[in-house]
Amino acid sequence: MKIVGILCEYNPLHLGHARQIRKIREQNGPDTAVVCLMSGDFVQRGHPAVFDKMVRARAALQAGADLVLELPVQYALSSAEGFADGAVSILGTFCDEMSFGAEHPDREALLATASALLSPAFPEHLRRHLDAGLSFPAARAMALADMGTDNSLLTSPNDILAVEYCKAIRARGCAMLPAPIRREGSYHDDRPDPENPSATALRALIENGKNFRSYVPTDAFESAPVHSLKHGERAVLAKLRTMTDAEFEALPYGSEGLWRKLMHESRRQCRLEDILTAVKSKRYTRTRLDRMVLCAFLGLTAEDLRTPAPYVRCLGFSQRGREVLRIAKAQLPIYNVGERVDSPQWAIEQRCTDLYGLFAENPEPAGLEQKRRVIVFQQKI
Repeated sequence: MKIVGILCEYNPLHLGHARQIRKIREQNGPDTAVVCLMSGDFVQRGHPAVFDKMVRARAALQAGADLVLELPVQYALSSAEGFADGAVSILGTFCDEMSFGAEHPDREALLATASALLSPAFPEHLRRHLDAGLSFPAARAMALADMGTDNSLLTSPNDILAVEYCKAIRARGCAMLPAPIRREGSYHDDRPDPENPSATALRALIENGKNFRSYVPTDAFESAPVHSLKHGERAVLAKLRTMTDAEFEALPYGSEGLWRKLMHESRRQCRLEDILTAVKSKRYTRTRLDRMVLCAFLGLTAEDLRTPAPYVRCLGFSQRGREVLRIAKAQLPIYNVGERVDSPQWAIEQRCTDLYGLFAENPEPAGLEQKRRVIVFQQKI
């Protein structure tokens, strides 16, 4: 049995995601097992997921996944580099391939760019452009150009993540092979394409109460509570206003005095958007600021994000997924969702779920993490 892993958020799962799962089996055979390593209730762009992780895990299983594992929150809220490396540290222990979408699905070109980023000469070039005031993405592209390396794969969102996956695989010396497939459609389309909808467009429909059913291959989302940053804005503002100087200083992404600027604006502004606008500059991406604010709300420090996750949670599996889970458990610690673990990670997981409930239109009670149970999905093989 071949095992292929996917790092995903499924925020929400749409027709393009289901097509990827089908393509994996078309390319590798019907016996191929598909493992989805999915962000939990918070996603990498620094926002709450539109639907909770159990709803999205069920959607993945209905779309053909065999096993759904939760990407630990310290990886889910990391930069693209940390996001990719955290995923590879998990999937690389038991998967044969890692499948991902890319605007330019040329494996050798992606690996070549990844190798250049790992070159000993790269950090010096990068630092020079950062010191000149460029944002990290711009400085990285310029550094590659200085080295005579094609930087064209660092301009599109899926290509950028694809390079990071390849870089993590190379850096860790994984036997797992990268398996890029073409990402059809536009990642940031405001209007959903009937065949290749973007998650951005679907979230806009969902958050505005409009019909999105034709763009998703599952009924898992029907009647599921919608979560949005706007519903929890006052809770986030309350947290920011009551944080100490030391708590701001301990935040991730706060280097070069950015934490101090966020602290001052949090005590001056009355709206979250006004805080972020005041802090934003050419040097720092908006996504970095969004993640920084979300980490503040969740009580996550820079040290928390640097600490490797001690285990992984299983959210659901099919009959074939049960066998994959047995193989995976021989390589790393995996516990079922809701299962108590004697680890500081358990407290972080409970806190994140409790606070996620404040982003629902009708706030949800605390204590739901302990009540969640793994999904056992009856799927035809």
